[in-house]
Amino acid sequence: MTYVGRTGDQAAARFGFIVSRQVGSAVTRNTIRRRLKAVCAEALPSVRGGASIVIRALPSAATADFADLRADVIRCLERKAAA
Repeated sequence: MTYVGRTGDQAAARFGFIVSRQVGSAVTRNTIRRRLKAVCAEALPSVRGGASIVIRALPSAATADFADLRADVIRCLERKAAA
């Protein structure tokens, strides 16, 4: 799930991540969080300035591989926060 808020300024986009205990153990949650950070850092140039983006990882993210997770995040960012 992706939530996007917009501000009037042109500062760099901000990302926040919600990975609850429903996703799995602490090791699994931290792995998912690191993967999300890597995907968002890669997608940052294509995101509109001033956007505040919150990505909530669902429990299915625990079994998704990096390529699937990346594809889902990129698709959501293109649809909701493209520059």
